[in-house]
Amino acid sequence: MDEQEIEGRLYNLQDPKIVPDSIFDNYAAVGKNNIPIVIDNGSYQCRVGWASENHPEPTMVFKNLIAKPRKERGKKEGDIQIGNSITNIEAVRLQLRSQFDRDVVVHFEAQEQVFDHIFSHLGIESEGKINHPIVLTESFLNPNHSRNLMSELLFECYGVPSVSYGVDALFSWCQESPGYTSRDSLVIRLGQHCTHVLPVLNGSVVAEHSRRINLGGIHITSFFHRLMQLKNPLLAPAISLSRAEEILFNHCRISDTFYDDLARWEAVDYQKKNVMIIQLPFTAAPVPTTASLLSLEQQQQRRRDLAKRLADMNARKREERLAEDEETLSRMLSIQEMWDDGDNNDLQQALEEFDLSNRQELNKAISNLKARIKKTKSKILAVMNTTMEDTQETPSAKNEVKTSKLLQELPMPNDANDMGNWIAELKQKRQSLLEKRVARRQKKQDMAKRRTVAAQERMRIISQLAKKDKREDNFGMKDEDWDVYKAIQKDGGDSDSEEESERLAELEEILGRYAPELNMAQEQQLMPLFTCIPEKYQFALGTELIRVPELLFQPSMLGHEQGGIAETIEYVLKKFSQDEQHRLVNDIYITGGSSKFPGLLPRLHKEVMEMRPFHSKFNIRRSSCPSLSAWYGARELALNPEWLRASSITKSMYDEFGGEYLATHSASNPYWQNVALAMDCSQQEVVEEMF
Repeated sequence: MDEQEIEGRLYNLQDPKIVPDSIFDNYAAVGKNNIPIVIDNGSYQCRVGWASENHPEPTMVFKNLIAKPRKERGKKEGDIQIGNSITNIEAVRLQLRSQFDRDVVVHFEAQEQVFDHIFSHLGIESEGKINHPIVLTESFLNPNHSRNLMSELLFECYGVPSVSYGVDALFSWCQESPGYTSRDSLVIRLGQHCTHVLPVLNGSVVAEHSRRINLGGIHITSFFHRLMQLKNPLLAPAISLSRAEEILFNHCRISDTFYDDLARWEAVDYQKKNVMIIQLPFTAAPVPTTASLLSLEQQQQRRRDLAKRLADMNARKREERLAEDEETLSRMLSIQEMWDDGDNNDLQQALEEFDLSNRQELNKAISNLKARIKKTKSKILAVMNTTMEDTQETPSAKNEVKTSKLLQELPMPNDANDMGNWIAELKQKRQSLLEKRVARRQKKQDMAKRRTVAAQERMRIISQLAKKDKREDNFGMKDEDWDVYKAIQKDGGDSDSEEESERLAELEEILGRYAPELNMAQEQQLMPLFTCIPEKYQFALGTELIRVPELLFQPSMLGHEQGGIAETIEYVLKKFSQDEQHRLVNDIYITGGSSKFPGLLPRLHKEVMEMRPFHSKFNIRRSSCPSLSAWYGARELALNPEWLRASSITKSMYDEFGGEYLATHSASNPYWQNVALAMDCSQQEVVEEMF
């Protein structure tokens, strides 16, 4: 692939920085009027704000996730992080929790922590209760049990004056549909965990003909994430779920002719033109120079310093052990004196402290302790003498030893004419060591690839060793078998040994002294060994650009035994008469965060045209802001005091009708009373009539 074509399709992936939510500092202006709080409690994001003309945008938008760090031994329990407080979500991916299970709130302990986070960051100053009406979203056909626990949490724990429940998709539809109270529409909601198809006639949702697809944005993102990791195993740790989500919603699209587009990808020219190269973030390693490389003398000095630090640590440990032993010995000698004096009051307790039972064990423990103290003192004295000898050694003696070691194998010639040949021989030996090191590293890289000659040779040797027709398995009995092991091991032979590194350092030190012109060439040879190449952190996207979003129309690609959006729409429409079908398809409304894929509207237009009669008319529109339209719709309705009063559940209604009760409206779920509860109420009425 040409470099210009790659650069034209190159996308530098940037990890966005998450800013923690700030505390609302203007609560005094809204707290006096008891302005309603609108909470779009989505399974992906939570949007929170005030239903006020002065606050047209949500105050808080954060991921509806909770991270509880693991408690380490000996440390206090870490603080719980919620939403944007989780600045590095991948670092705590395994500790993440959510209050949702398939779009339904089931973990109310986590939901309570989210509410605490919301009310504290809204700056609410009232103690003991929240003096603001709550407008809260819930899932479509939310179970009565879940609503009961949610009402109990809000009324009993927070003391809110009233709660109004509504469906996020219907709130969004009301906000962008003038005259919604008498309007007909087919609402399609593409959410994080599921997809809903909701028919609305005369402003009311027909729940019995609504359908749900158990596939949403999280399934598409997880499929794309795993697909990229399988295609690029060497970059699997760098391809995180957050990065996969960013790539998916920024570059993938829905094709209106899926199989035709797949056929086009077979052409090489089409691949070169349309492939997408993703550049992962990486940190370039600093390139070392000859000035930054340690000489042999510096390496030896570093080893001596390290050895000195270790010796000092051992000396401190010996001194501490010696002090402990001496203290223990003094206490045992005092016990011996108590035994001799016949003081039996504290004698038994003192013996139990050292797990001793008689005089013989006490004498044996004292003798062993004295021997150990004597041995420790002798070790300390020997180390002190060795340190003094090393200090008294003259630098000239060290230089003589070093010089003799450097020039033992390659003595410097006395004749100036032979100096050039001597330097050339040194250069040749140094170049030979460098070539061996580069070849070893190249072989290690080739071993990681399946189709290289080195990898195929390794597999050939392994297959010969694994033959079942061998009469005797005597592999390993000969010294030559070690060469076979070195040939097939993953790193491709021995690693850089310490002896080889020291020899290379000696050669470079001598050449640096007698051939300074080598420094520039040495730096150029070090460049490919240490430079971080950006191409190593790149991977290509081909058919995945259209294949992954196709799951919305073909869930069977992921193993789901359900129809896609098009099949579900056709199934729902068949539940109605021809006249009602025409009224529904005249306004197909799409909302939800997963509806942002480019190409969704043309694909749906094509699918609906195929299922509708010839020359029939229909209209498809998408929300102007799929992620926030539900909050906007709930806020717009909450601005009307009459609507808020008619659609809310008060504390007295909660006490009278129970937590499952729901005040219905155009954007709410239908309310069905539990059969058991209805039977209990009817029996209670009969009893009251009898008495």
